[in-house]
Amino acid sequence: MATLTQAPAPLPIDVFPDGLKTTGQHAPLYQELHPFDDFPKQITGPTLWKPEDYRDAPEKWTHLFTAEEVAELSATADAFLAAKIPLTGISKANFPLPKLSTLLASLREDLLNGKGFILFKGFPTQEWGNHKSAVAYMGLGTYLGYFVSQNSRGHVLGHVKDLGEDATKIDSVRIYRTNARQFFHADDCDIVGLLCVHRALEGGESDIVSSHHVYNTLAVERPDVLKTLVEPIWYFDRKGETSKGQEEYIRTSVIYLERGENARVYTKWDPYYVRSLNRFSDAGLIPPLSPAQLEALQVLEETCQRLSLHMILEVGDIQFVSNSHVLHARTAYKDYAPPAPRRHLMRLWLATPESEGGWKLPFWDSNEKKRGGVQVDDTAPVAPLDAE
Repeated sequence: MATLTQAPAPLPIDVFPDGLKTTGQHAPLYQELHPFDDFPKQITGPTLWKPEDYRDAPEKWTHLFTAEEVAELSATADAFLAAKIPLTGISKANFPLPKLSTLLASLREDLLNGKGFILFKGFPTQEWGNHKSAVAYMGLGTYLGYFVSQNSRGHVLGHVKDLGEDATKIDSVRIYRTNARQFFHADDCDIVGLLCVHRALEGGESDIVSSHHVYNTLAVERPDVLKTLVEPIWYFDRKGETSKGQEEYIRTSVIYLERGENARVYTKWDPYYVRSLNRFSDAGLIPPLSPAQLEALQVLEETCQRLSLHMILEVGDIQFVSNSHVLHARTAYKDYAPPAPRRHLMRLWLATPESEGGWKLPFWDSNEKKRGGVQVDDTAPVAPLDAE
C-alpha cells in the first residue's frame, strides 16, 4: 500500500536572519541615468589604481592569517557547528570575531571606497574540510555584507567547478559551471568572495582591473567607446532565471553615475550576458548589437587585459573583490585526471546597502539589505557544501 510523503515543515524565518529573498536582477531607474556629458573627464581618488602599483608589492594587497586569527575563526566555527544552526542562518550576531572584526571593518572600507580587492592567505581549508571551512568563510563574509542568492536555486554559498556543461551554450549555461575562460566582468552583487579549495592542473588563474583606470584610459584613447558604454542601449540576458511575469532580458547601461553629490562612476558588465541574446534579436524583440557596441565589447576587453593585475589563488587563499569599481576575469583551465579532485572555489556574493556605506546605485533596491543577486519567485536561500 502506497504511503503519502509528508511535505517538510517550512523552515523558521530566523534561519534567514537578513530576510528570505534577494531583490534580484532588474532594470535601472531610467530617470536616474545621466548623459555622457555629465560624466567626469578623468577619475581620481583611492578607487583608482594601476597594475604597476601592486604587481611587485604583494604585501599591499595580501594578508596572511596569523595563528591567533585562525584560532579565533576555528573556535567560533566550532561553536556555530555545535549549535546546529543551518549555514543560511549565519550572521554577525551568532558568529562573533572580537579580534578579527577590527581588521574586517577596515577591509570592508577599503573594498567599498579604496582599491577594492584583497587576497587572504593561510585559511586551513584542507585541515578543516568543506563543512567547517564553509562555516568560517561565511562567518568572515557576514562582516563584509549580506549573502545574496547567486542563481535560480537560491545558492548563497556558490561553487565554481566544472560540471561538464557546454560553455558554447551561453544563452542557458552559467560560465562558472564550466572550465572556459571568463572575460572581464562584474557579478550581480557588491562584493564577491572566492575561497580556493582545490586548484586546477593548469590555468584557472585570476585577473583583476580597476574599472576607474580603464575609464580614464578610454576617456583619452576612445571617448567614443566610453560614450557607447554609458548609453542605456544594452540588453542583458537573464538566461531563463526569471520570476513569473518578468521579461527575459533587461535594458540597461554598462557605466553609470551614483545618485547624489560627488557621484562616483559605477560599472556593471558581463559580456556573456550581452552576447547571448540572439534568440531575441533574431525574433525582432530587441535590436541586435550595433557595430559600435560590438567594437565597444572588444575595446573594453582588450583594455582590461592590458591594464590588469594577475594573481594565482593557491589552496587556502580567499580573494574578495568589489564589483562597483573592479572587474575580474579567469583564464581557461584543465583539471587533474580523476580520481584527483577538480578545481573548486567556494563563492560568496555579498550586498552592502547604501544605509550601511554601500554605493548609491540608480536602482530601486539601493537601500535593501539583500540588493542584487538572482532571485526566482520565492526560492529560499540554500547553502550546499559542494556543486550541484
